Amino acid sequence: MAVQVLNILASPAKAAAFMLVVLLLNTACHCQAQLTSTFYETSCPNALGTIRTSIRNSIAAERRMAASLVRLHFHDCFVQGCDASILLDETPSVESEKTALPNKDSARGFQVIEKAKAEVEKICPGVVSCADVVAVAARDASAYVGGPSWTVMLGRRDSTTASRTLANSELPSFKASLDSLISSFQKKGLSARDMVALSGSHTLGQAQCFTFRDRIYSNGSDIDAGFASTRKRSCPEVGGDSNLAPLDLVTPNAFDNTYFKNLIQRKGLLESDQILFSGGSTDSIVSEYSRIPATFSSDFASAMIKMGNINPLTGTAGEIRKICNAVN
Repeated sequence: MAVQVLNILASPAKAAAFMLVVLLLNTACHCQAQLTSTFYETSCPNALGTIRTSIRNSIAAERRMAASLVRLHFHDCFVQGCDASILLDETPSVESEKTALPNKDSARGFQVIEKAKAEVEKICPGVVSCADVVAVAARDASAYVGGPSWTVMLGRRDSTTASRTLANSELPSFKASLDSLISSFQKKGLSARDMVALSGSHTLGQAQCFTFRDRIYSNGSDIDAGFASTRKRSCPEVGGDSNLAPLDLVTPNAFDNTYFKNLIQRKGLLESDQILFSGGSTDSIVSEYSRIPATFSSDFASAMIKMGNINPLTGTAGEIRKICNAVN
């Protein structure tokens, strides 16, 4: 083999072709680089503990932040992959995703991520990506409020771009049909079962009045009348667009399977919630999760790991941002 290589390198043309092949192979290796749970084991061994402490402190100060951090990871990964693009502010060269319709005045937790990133920068400057901080924060948020934990795969790098256009087109709508939801998740490599499990994160958090007004005033047969009446108290037909209501009225601050029990009782707050149990192909999954909380927890953790693996930047792609809201 060594002799063959020497013979190739003796010819300038062959040498150039050989180096091109090597370059392409190296590039392919970077593209195929896999995330690993031990990525920071030597470069920043205290990274995960530092992030966990910071995230716990933030949720202790505001319980609702747990849901916001899980959602932030989801809204990051569905646009350009899990690359922290959602954290970038608007600049002449960056089109911020924060102002896209699914994120505007609703995506939260940016300062919590910045705070955790700053703590990690103190101990390991320039090592841990914002994209990984977002992924770890989602896991720590779930675990802190009684939800499942999981082994977060690490090694993502941060994007230098963002896309408001993709955020507007690829993040599922609160009025989405079942077929539309299944399709949008399948495009990201997630199954219908993954989609239902991830929707279960709506066991936490709150929604703004404008997102569920049509549902509670439609007098449709797919909503419990008493539930609709209760929700109308804080969401008038006109005005109060930003008034908040818990996505799970029963146990709004606990990660459990009540969300699925609510759907069976026609008490899903958003149209995209109730559509999961409306005579369609996902009814059986909702029923299963409503009966067996351990299965929901396990499937949720698995789906979060899969979601966190959507098109990450690895190897030499992207960068490690110093602060999360701006490129270096």
